[in-house]
Amino acid sequence: MTDGRITTAKLGDDGPEVGVQGLGCMGMNFGYGPSDADASRATLERALELGVTLYDTADAYGAGENERFLSPFFKAHRDEVVIATKFALAIPPDDPTRRIIRNDPPYIREAVEASLKRLDVDVIDLYYMHRRDVNVPIEESVGTMAELVREGKVKHLGLSEVTAGELHAAHAVHPIAAVQSEWSLFSRDIETNVVPAARELGVTLVAYSPLGRGFLTGSFASAEDLSSGDFRRQQPRFTGDNAAANGALLEPIRAIAEAHDASVGQIALAWAHQQASLHGLPVIPIPGTRKPSRVEENTAATRIVLTDDELSLLDPIAAKVAGNRYADMAFTSAGRE
Repeated sequence: MTDGRITTAKLGDDGPEVGVQGLGCMGMNFGYGPSDADASRATLERALELGVTLYDTADAYGAGENERFLSPFFKAHRDEVVIATKFALAIPPDDPTRRIIRNDPPYIREAVEASLKRLDVDVIDLYYMHRRDVNVPIEESVGTMAELVREGKVKHLGLSEVTAGELHAAHAVHPIAAVQSEWSLFSRDIETNVVPAARELGVTLVAYSPLGRGFLTGSFASAEDLSSGDFRRQQPRFTGDNAAANGALLEPIRAIAEAHDASVGQIALAWAHQQASLHGLPVIPIPGTRKPSRVEENTAATRIVLTDDELSLLDPIAAKVAGNRYADMAFTSAGRE
């Protein structure tokens, strides 16, 4: 591929072909401290030039501001991009600093209308349930999401951080195109149950945080290196002794990177991409960045093939990671399996 464009993969059995690597857009104006809007816009454009067509956001990112920020880009390239957004993390009226999980049908309908308005589009290509409220039957929630498809407001359905059982129950109501979960060299819990279920059902696995929220790039060594507004300062893996222990786990990745004349992050992404062939299902990592140069680096990782020996060196890393990926794992698939 002399033009640098990435190959494609399919979202589910009946979904669209998208670039085999997507773009996580949250950090463009939310979650990771100060950002440069012009650089973020340039990043979106460069990603599209390189064949990235799946763009991932959520209504919870900046209380809708991330969707608003992305809207002009989506409108300018509507026929070229696949818009993925999410619902479920609601702002309680008595405390705007908190989020509560809502999967009830009235809220789903309220959320989709709000996202359509902020994005300024007629239809959302891929609509995810962001987190699971165990007090609402998943069949009820997905039934409402299926109604949105029939009404032409949504094209395809996705779920995020669901268990294998929840995925099966949802898929029985309406085909699920994609399951989004954290999957990286540091986070492999979904391989036990969720990945086999997705493979069985023909569901694409969208891997968020494939770079370990940046830690797998070596760009920071602990939460203390991050700005005060960066939410990673609250995550267990990046604080205190955990950060030091996890930093040592990067050494074999660095050695492999040197052998490939690549960056540490590129090796982490190459590993994520190779999970598709190893597990027998489409895998689309969605690393986030707000720099055009990083998009170029990340997409170039799709052309790195790791040897069996290199994969064997990387295989033990996840089991040695210190700290959970969230302080409260109850809202993840691993916390409910």
